[in-house]
Amino acid sequence: MPISYSSPLTPAPLSIRSLWLSTLAMVSALALSSAAFFAPSHFLPWLAGIELVLLVHGMLNKGKISGVVRYIVLQLLFTMALYLAIHGGNKVSEGILAVARILLAIVPGWWLTNTVSTEAIGAILSKVMPTKWAFVVVASINLLPYMANEVREIYQLQRLRGARIAPKQLLNPRNWGEFSYCVIFPLLVQLLKLARQTAVAAKARHFGYHAKRTLWPSQRSEHDK
Repeated sequence: MPISYSSPLTPAPLSIRSLWLSTLAMVSALALSSAAFFAPSHFLPWLAGIELVLLVHGMLNKGKISGVVRYIVLQLLFTMALYLAIHGGNKVSEGILAVARILLAIVPGWWLTNTVSTEAIGAILSKVMPTKWAFVVVASINLLPYMANEVREIYQLQRLRGARIAPKQLLNPRNWGEFSYCVIFPLLVQLLKLARQTAVAAKARHFGYHAKRTLWPSQRSEHDK
C-alpha cells in the first residue's frame, strides 16, 4: 500500500488582519532596532520611552526578561573592562552609551518574539524570501530558548571543572581566551549538531516535498484533546 503524506487535519489559515498586524510589528521592530544604532544620541531618550512601552507589553504577554538582563549585565562588564584596558577612565561614558544602544536594539526583537506567533512570522517571511529560508529563520527563533539553556549548562559545567570564567574573573582580559575555549567553542559544536538534527528532522517530515507551502496553526487540534 502506498504511503500517503497528506494529513486529515487542515491548518487554519491566518486572518488578513492578523497578517497585517504581524507585518506592522515586524517592520516596527526592525525600524526601532536600526534606530538604536543609527539615531543621534539626543534621540535615544525618546527611543527608550517607546521601547519601555514594548517592554511592559511583552512582560504582560508573559515574556521573560531575565535573559536579556543577564546578557546586558555581562555585556556591560565586558565593555567596561575593555574600555578601561584600552582608554583608561577617559571614555567610560562612551562604553556605557554603546551598551545602551545594544540594549535598545535587543528589546524590539525580544518584544516581537513574545507577542507575534512564529506561524505569522513564517507566513510573512515566506512572501518576501524563499520558503526554505523562512523556515530556517522561524526554526532559529523557536530554538533560542534551547540555545540559552545550552549556554547556561555549558557555563555551569565549566565552572564546576574549575575554569576561570566567573564574572569577576572575566574582568581580567587574560581569562577571555579560557572563556572562548571553555564556552564559545563547545557552544559552536552544539549548534552545528543541532543544525544537523534540525535538517534531518525536516527531511524526515518531507519538508519541501509539496510545491505549496503548508503551515500548522498554533492551536491544538481536536486529536490532541
